[in-house]
Amino acid sequence: MFIAIVIKNRSMKCLIALPLLVFSLVSNAQTRLTQQWVTDTVLHVPESVLYHHGENILYVSQIGNNPNANKDGKGSIAKLSPDGKILDSAWVTGLNAPKGMGRYGNLLYVADATEVAVIDMKKAAIAYRIPIDSAVFLNDITIDKQGNVYVSDSRRNKVHVIRRKQASLYLDDVNNANGLLAADGVLYVLSAGRLLEVNEDKKITVIATGMEKSTDGLVQISENQFIITSWAGVIYSVKKDGTVKQLEDYRSTKTNTADIGYNPKTRMLYVPTFWKNKVMAFRVEQ
Repeated sequence: MFIAIVIKNRSMKCLIALPLLVFSLVSNAQTRLTQQWVTDTVLHVPESVLYHHGENILYVSQIGNNPNANKDGKGSIAKLSPDGKILDSAWVTGLNAPKGMGRYGNLLYVADATEVAVIDMKKAAIAYRIPIDSAVFLNDITIDKQGNVYVSDSRRNKVHVIRRKQASLYLDDVNNANGLLAADGVLYVLSAGRLLEVNEDKKITVIATGMEKSTDGLVQISENQFIITSWAGVIYSVKKDGTVKQLEDYRSTKTNTADIGYNPKTRMLYVPTFWKNKVMAFRVEQ
């Protein structure tokens, strides 16, 4: 009714502005998740999902046993189709509690206990490993456009960077540093319920707070919006203005929501459930 009155009583100038009003209403629509599929419970403690757009394949890191059993060699990487079919449950084996992953060219970088395992994706084999000095619990990985690899150590509150196969300390004293995302020339870091933005000068800005302390997975779905998970079982929509909205809460069923993957073309969000041994897929609706 308000729009009709405006059209009737205002000049044609307002008719030109009308699409802007409609666009504003659409852009402020509430984000929600619609579940599309769930895999069978055949994965072995899935911790992270990485979507490879070139192959249209999901890579899933499987801890295999106890995430603290760093050197048991029972970890592996599985391959799934975009509709949740298990293509290869043991694509690469012999890993040690693998968690976050990042891809650069033909190499898949995996946070593997106290070092980064680098997998040749064409050969489906570990090409080499990069040790991280004094690492205890490497957790997530992200890679920038220049090929610099960032890896978090949640137990030591650090973020390391790997350049030309050499690792060095990048950030220190980041409480429970976990989820990482390199985008737009900055590094986003999840830190005990907070989303941080770190610029090239390593200046840290707190973007959002108030989430569960076990913040884990981080993907960007638009210029100003992220989806963030807490390992405890909560999925959030977070905007750059600090707005936090809870989308899903699985705490009552003790279903973990770990390190997520995202396909921007289909707006599909992939959520590994850790001890529930499955991956869930949601369409991000707006």
